Amino acid sequence: MIPASSPGGRQKVSPVTFRRPTLADVAEAAGVSVSTASLAFSGAGPIATTTRERVLAAAAELAYAGPNPLGQQLRSGRSGIVGAVFGDRLRRSFRDPVSIQMLDGLAQALGAHDVGILLIPSEAGEVPQLVAHAAMDAAVVVLCNGPDDEVLAALARRGIPVVVVEGDLAGPAGRDGEDGATRALTASVGIDDQRGTEELVRELRALGHERFGVVSLPYSHDRRLGEPDPARDPRSGYLATRRRLAGIAAAGVTPEIVIETPASLVEHGRSAGMQILSGPNPPTAIIALSDLLASGVVLAARDLGLRVPDDVSIVGFDGIDLPWLAPDVLVSVRQPLAEKGRLAGEAAIALIAGTEVPAMIIPVTRQPGTTTSHPGPRPPL
Repeated sequence: MIPASSPGGRQKVSPVTFRRPTLADVAEAAGVSVSTASLAFSGAGPIATTTRERVLAAAAELAYAGPNPLGQQLRSGRSGIVGAVFGDRLRRSFRDPVSIQMLDGLAQALGAHDVGILLIPSEAGEVPQLVAHAAMDAAVVVLCNGPDDEVLAALARRGIPVVVVEGDLAGPAGRDGEDGATRALTASVGIDDQRGTEELVRELRALGHERFGVVSLPYSHDRRLGEPDPARDPRSGYLATRRRLAGIAAAGVTPEIVIETPASLVEHGRSAGMQILSGPNPPTAIIALSDLLASGVVLAARDLGLRVPDDVSIVGFDGIDLPWLAPDVLVSVRQPLAEKGRLAGEAAIALIAGTEVPAMIIPVTRQPGTTTSHPGPRPPL
């Protein structure tokens, strides 16, 4: 029989179909039942070592990679995924070493349990589709907008366990809601922002500073660059911002000027620093609520011909490495960022297993530097 040809004289070649090997194929090749072959892959249940080795050898011979993970998820009722919800755009979050180091700790903790991460950015006033619909066994929410945050509410409606990092929970962690209905377990991981800030500000006061400016992190999802809106409820918004501002107040300081920034980025700190330091009688000390903001203030001082710390003292918060700021070394509060992420990951694993987790507050430490001194006479700008 002559093979069929195309009009151009070329021989038609039938497409080759490749059938992916199945668990049944492996079981047949190994001479065991399908259920026994399944046990060899899952490791759950009694199976002889020689039998498992025979099954795995047959799988290797057939190039069988293992059971379909979607099928495993359906059988177990778990996705093997934890959602990491950031209350900001990812392109801003991943310019901040604070987010990167914390995410690294989170990934290491979850990876130790073969659990993956789904990164979910969250914009102001909206619930991302991934929060509402994506398969996840638990969620770690970073930077939520208070206990009434829409993301927390959406996760609660789905019954997904939630770990909040530096944020408020809607009620105490536990199983029972106000209506007596079972709700998903919750946990919180934070740092002692208020104490760390208070001690740093008291140190500035001990040096003789009496006039202060503040460069603040965002107050809430409603981001802005400028003086804060006095109509805002001080009890709502981002917990880290509120705690650090509370630390300033606890140290007995009422700032002469506060500039709120839309994100913890160097350029926002620089803009805020220019606003504060270019005035006719600027403060002698500036408290920035993050190291990136503080480094921007240092750059603004340099732009204006001011010497740090002779003309202005500047402090930050986070304790991240800033070698490009040399010769200045920022005085700051160091928080254990990777440890915070690791604890959040371990809390998520515990919640998935149905274990209640107490709220965790991690201590912070002072980071020494060169950016503070006694207030001195200011040169004219």
